[in-house]
Amino acid sequence: MKKKISSEALCDSVINGMQEKKGFDIVKMDLRKIPGSITDFFVICSGSSDTQIDAIAGSVDEEVSKKCKESPWHKEGIQNKEWILLDYVDVVVHVFKKDRREFYDIESLWGDADISYYGDTLVASKTPLN
Repeated sequence: MKKKISSEALCDSVINGMQEKKGFDIVKMDLRKIPGSITDFFVICSGSSDTQIDAIAGSVDEEVSKKCKESPWHKEGIQNKEWILLDYVDVVVHVFKKDRREFYDIESLWGDADISYYGDTLVASKTPLN
């Protein structure tokens, strides 16, 4: 039987795939301590064009397939290229066009999650106040 990869390792591959295609404002949201959460993690990033968000989603899919031997259970938004969602069950990936990300503001909706911000070299974290 195939050993299931950890959701943390899956997140690492997702983030690598995003960084490979210059995704920006990368955020990892740990939802495991939130009662009734639908997944372990959201990983979110922005792209500046239809072409870039398509390339980012493709890079994530390729990186996760290569490193983790996993494929998304479900994909959405591939046609309209404003918000592409890749659902790996324990990790849900959101690749947004910048204006769509601001409109939906997922980070605020799940504001009590532990959030890590990924820049080119920096990882900063925010733990919600209790």
